[in-house]
Amino acid sequence: MRFSFSLFLLISAHWAGAQDFNNPIPSRIKESFDVPADLLAKRTCVFYASDMKVEQLEKIQKSFQNSGIDAVAYFKTELVFAGREVTQKITDFLNKREISFIALISKGSKGFSFLITPFNGNSTFVDEGQKAWAVNFPDLSEALQIIYRTAINNQPNKNLLINSYPETNFPISVIDGRRSDFFAIDLKVDHLAVPWFQNAESDSLLVKLFKDYYPFTYAMTEPGQDKKELRSKGFHYELCLVHTEGAIAREILGYPPSGESAITSVTYPNGDVKLKTIPSETPVYKFYFKHLESGNVFLGTKWDADVTWDSALRNHIKGFRAELKIP
Repeated sequence: MRFSFSLFLLISAHWAGAQDFNNPIPSRIKESFDVPADLLAKRTCVFYASDMKVEQLEKIQKSFQNSGIDAVAYFKTELVFAGREVTQKITDFLNKREISFIALISKGSKGFSFLITPFNGNSTFVDEGQKAWAVNFPDLSEALQIIYRTAINNQPNKNLLINSYPETNFPISVIDGRRSDFFAIDLKVDHLAVPWFQNAESDSLLVKLFKDYYPFTYAMTEPGQDKKELRSKGFHYELCLVHTEGAIAREILGYPPSGESAITSVTYPNGDVKLKTIPSETPVYKFYFKHLESGNVFLGTKWDADVTWDSALRNHIKGFRAELKIP
């Protein structure tokens, strides 16, 4: 498969913050002084941390416009790496928009760091060990000036119609079918696929939680299998997960925005229902069941996300049992 090369930009206000959401890109690339070919000839997609200020995004976009970098879309990093299904949706978007370069921008104790590298066309975003043009400077304006001067002196500007403001209104949902705020009762007879985490400690706990709490038929599966492969093995449903800030998780799953600084979640610490308030910007885990054939999503009757995956899974299964009146 051939890809038309553009620029894809990852902006993070804190380098560590991007790593928190399973961003594999920084650890895979090698810094270089070389400006990528065709940088000023193709499109740009921007990933930015949720704590980036609007004024900073506008400043970056205006500088890109002057430099000839055509940034056509902006996504929050916490959204992009919220889960396997979300990452695949973003990958599909990038390919449809012919995005082909990635630039990572972070802000740490030493200032802003820009890394620009080709997009490989799949959900890993980059290949292991590929080069990235690196620009580092304490001040954002100076960093953008370095990029501007270096880029226009390196290659001709072929991008002529560039937005002057960052475009952020590109909603991403993991729901292809119908969205339901209740549990899938068919799971009483239909088999559930439970993907491994591929981490020994987590997988051991995953097995224990399902053995202790899940009352119906299930089996562990390798992650990333498509629905046809799972259906051929007798599965009808798959356990799915999003991991990101609470407000973003709710947006991905189609919940209405609360507008509040905190979100109330339901937990079952001793078998009884208890409410737990979690700040909306705190990373949480939220599980749900997806019907493989239709893509219908079953979220449960209550918001049951939690700050650890095992607590969130326990909440979801216990909520399911409570709904079916299983002690």
